[in-house]
Amino acid sequence: MFHPLHAHTHARPLARLLLIWAVGMTALSGWAQSFPNKPIRWVVVAPAGSSLDVIARAMQEHLKDHLGQAVVVDNKPQAGGTLGTAEVAKSAPDGHTWVMSYNGPLAFGPHLYPKLPYQPLRDLQPVMITTSQPNVIAANAQFPANTMRELVSQLKQHPGQYNFASVGNGSASHLTMEYIKAVTGTFAVHIPFNGSPPAVLATVAGQTQLMASVPTALTPQVKQGRLKYLAVTSAHRYALLPDVPTVAESGVPELKGFEALAWNGVLVAAGTPRAVVDRINSALNAALNDPAVRERLKNAGLDPVGGTPEQFTQLIAQESAKWAPIIQRSGARID
Repeated sequence: MFHPLHAHTHARPLARLLLIWAVGMTALSGWAQSFPNKPIRWVVVAPAGSSLDVIARAMQEHLKDHLGQAVVVDNKPQAGGTLGTAEVAKSAPDGHTWVMSYNGPLAFGPHLYPKLPYQPLRDLQPVMITTSQPNVIAANAQFPANTMRELVSQLKQHPGQYNFASVGNGSASHLTMEYIKAVTGTFAVHIPFNGSPPAVLATVAGQTQLMASVPTALTPQVKQGRLKYLAVTSAHRYALLPDVPTVAESGVPELKGFEALAWNGVLVAAGTPRAVVDRINSALNAALNDPAVRERLKNAGLDPVGGTPEQFTQLIAQESAKWAPIIQRSGARID
């Protein structure tokens, strides 16, 4: 039989839970309102002048206006970006330390480094994708192929005869070519360089015949007739190079649906209060939507993306799963 006294006893824990929840919510919203209460340190895991650095500096002033605190850029390019990414993963989860990282440390790193000091989606909270850009596959001007179909045919006829340069072992530049080799069953020798300038020079000189890289590094040499573009690695044609076909358009059956993008974004330490994450996300989206910022990024060959923390989380998870078998097959490891 129902007794009103029992109802009263049940109500007490519920009331206490509601009170705890209300106090928690007030603390969280208070936290979001008092955030930021000191300058923000923005770790950029690439050198000054790189595309990641250009993005951060293009957005810096807007973020300061939006958040009411200075945003200080701190370049930490060491260890392929994993050092700066690890540092932010271990920072206080209060939203005052951000990292601008990219597919290398976030999607490739876990499969390349046997002892990576962080797990991207366990130790970091994605906030927003900033930009993405395709790589472009380029060849030395004398190379006997002008299209992806001809390239695949050359690689099949002469396995191991050609070398391809990359901007570093385990980079998007390296793994894009490994992806093409994996799906077409072809072989070319990988020659890693430290960054794009020496890799481009080696391909111009003919020591290497091919390379995949972001367009900004290649366009000056293509304009001078020392390199030629074969294809872009995006799913659709690239606005800045509308005449260059996509890899998927090549008509090679194995390359149907091919896509390999270089992307980047902002993350904070896992455990940062959601209200603070949302505040940072809103400031970043506002800065990215400013016409002057967009113009500056477009001029640097970058496509602004933006969006929610969930979209960035999903991208990291999907890309990590997509590239794991390609990295494994390539045998790429970084100690």
